[in-house]
Amino acid sequence: MEGPQVRALVKYANEDGALEVRDVAAPEAGPGEVLVRVHTVGVCGSDIHMWHDSQSKSSVGILPVTLGHESAGVIAAVGPDVEGWVVGDRVVCETAASICGVCALCRAGRYNLCPFREGYGLKRDGAMAEYVVAEPRVLHRIPDGVSFAAAAMTEPYAVAYNALIERVGVKPGALVVIQGAGAIGINALQLAVLAGAGTTVVLGTSVDAHRLARASELGADHVVDITSEDPAELIGRLHDGLGADVVVDATGVSAALQQSMQLVRPGGEIAKVGWGPQPLGFTLDPLVKKAATLYGCYSHTWSTWEAVLRLFAAGRLHPESIIGGAYPVEEWETAFGAMQRGEHIKSVLRMPFGLESEADR
Repeated sequence: MEGPQVRALVKYANEDGALEVRDVAAPEAGPGEVLVRVHTVGVCGSDIHMWHDSQSKSSVGILPVTLGHESAGVIAAVGPDVEGWVVGDRVVCETAASICGVCALCRAGRYNLCPFREGYGLKRDGAMAEYVVAEPRVLHRIPDGVSFAAAAMTEPYAVAYNALIERVGVKPGALVVIQGAGAIGINALQLAVLAGAGTTVVLGTSVDAHRLARASELGADHVVDITSEDPAELIGRLHDGLGADVVVDATGVSAALQQSMQLVRPGGEIAKVGWGPQPLGFTLDPLVKKAATLYGCYSHTWSTWEAVLRLFAAGRLHPESIIGGAYPVEEWETAFGAMQRGEHIKSVLRMPFGLESEADR
């Protein structure tokens, strides 16, 4: 006899469009685990790639797998050997569902780089479901006054925080150019402004017209549609004319690195956040000639999440500003499509728990 079933958005094959809402076995909290009842989960660009099976092939997952790694909810059950957490606690979950805990990287606190890391929505069933299982080490308490929807944005803000603050360390007065006007690009803009950047420039395409307008509202000094304007001409007129102190690649297009190398100043820094499976097809000589530093920026750790949540609670970051629409999980295709078409910076899905009342405390 089948046990309890719950609804989940499942990728079931390595094919374009192989994604559907299914009834799956209800998960349970085992020893050292908690069960989180999901309220709101954000849609990531990587989820859209999983929908179309265009994700980087370096990210090898399991099938079938429930998508979703940007979640907020409440603890519904606590397994044996768990201390410090109780049913009803409002929480967000980091994306590293499983790590080895014993390799040199884990021991040094850099578990985001653990070679045995298994992420939600790729190698572990994720949070686009009614419930998700989590180890206490990935849990963070949602501060009072921060809504579930805002809290579900912690992960994409943590990605940007890692890139701009922890990796390149944006300095007050810097010229910061951000390639891409999606969620990570807009979050990077907010953090650059918060860090005291002297001038910020956000680059997008004609698809990003709405998102570029939002970037201006959120503090971008300049926005450029690169399909109709050459950003190099603008960058050459700013500051001392030598180029950007920091370029953030938040596009996920491999060719964007060529533009990064053109726009960065000698001795400057490039933070590459976006994944791109395409081959490069161009020389990296400008990186060498300019003695520029290229930072790979991947994921985040406990302290990153805590910093972002504190900034949410203090009103210094504005996660609600990037959410364009909230949809029941059954309307996932509408939510995904709105992001793909550039209509939303961010879509979120509401699980049944999130739809039970209009209150989003």
